[in-house]
Amino acid sequence: MAALRTLVLATATAALFGCGLGSSSPSPADRAPGRLPQAEAAMSSVAGARAESRAIAEAILGASDPVLAATQAGQGLWTAARAYAAVSLDDRPLYWLRLATTTHLKADCGAKCPPVLEAFDRASRGDGDLAFSKDPTALRILVTGFDPFSLDRNIDQSNPSGVGALRLDGTRWTLAGRPVEVEALLFPVRFDAFDAGTVEARLAPLLKSGALALLATVSMGRDHFDLERFPGRRRSSEAPDNAGVLTGASAANPLVPRLGAAPLEGPEFVEFSLPVAALQGGAGPYEIRDNRRVATLERGTFDAASLAELGGQTAVRGGGGGYLSNEISYRTVRLAQALGSETPVGHIHTPRLEGFDEESLRAITDQLSAMVESAAHELARAP
Repeated sequence: MAALRTLVLATATAALFGCGLGSSSPSPADRAPGRLPQAEAAMSSVAGARAESRAIAEAILGASDPVLAATQAGQGLWTAARAYAAVSLDDRPLYWLRLATTTHLKADCGAKCPPVLEAFDRASRGDGDLAFSKDPTALRILVTGFDPFSLDRNIDQSNPSGVGALRLDGTRWTLAGRPVEVEALLFPVRFDAFDAGTVEARLAPLLKSGALALLATVSMGRDHFDLERFPGRRRSSEAPDNAGVLTGASAANPLVPRLGAAPLEGPEFVEFSLPVAALQGGAGPYEIRDNRRVATLERGTFDAASLAELGGQTAVRGGGGGYLSNEISYRTVRLAQALGSETPVGHIHTPRLEGFDEESLRAITDQLSAMVESAAHELARAP
């Protein structure tokens, strides 16, 4: 935490005090308070999170404009975490420091809570520095990742998708005379956030703009890379989210998630539009599979040859499973289709790891970067 603390203080806290300090003074969230002492004891990179986060929260709430201060603090945390992950391949300090800060904010923010919490959360997930250029020749690529999860099983769990997003965010290069720009966002592992429409709210403006050349959502999956061809509409996982919430869904009783006050509308399955062959050109130690395996109430588990074959079926698991990996895939493809977007969209599952292993994380995220670069080569050749 010492290295990250230095970066945070240089970026977040300095910005906060520029807001002008005054007098100091929602919905379910990840279970930070109960887990934090255990996390600090288990991970040297997280040690000191509670004290550091208290200072950040006090500066936010003492500022003359707490929402602006929260945005700047979240942006500072994201910038610091990106720099830290580039060296350490560690996404966990970002997760735990965000949660600890949110805990302190909730305890003291009173009526200011909703806008302050949203501003801090969104900025600390990469929204504040989405900085695509206006160059009409640029290839703009958006990659999303997830927070660590399964923390009751492994308190020191990392998420390769989060590490990959932090490493890719802000990368730039030139290809066939065209600038390539990669930006990244992180999503929470919480059912309530998905039901409230976090995916649609954050991605719709980018898809509507028509500026994206590729949108790839990424999460941690199985033993190799999987490109999840057929996302399913329903939840069926019996695993809790990071708030400890269970949906009541199961393989025998797959449930439709919500979008605001209503059930999420759409077909039982959709099909991605990722450039499969190009992504499979990403060199590395892992296979990159075009995964067509799904499960339905009517037929059980099988490999679907086409989307038409899935007509009349009730989704139990899409290619990405029955948890939030599958759901972000389904929501993103459905959203792009509803908006008439021509952006290639789809989901990539990375290989899985237990806890934190720097060598494995480097191999996984290096290959993810190679996949993005390979896709960019194909996109650059397109008219």
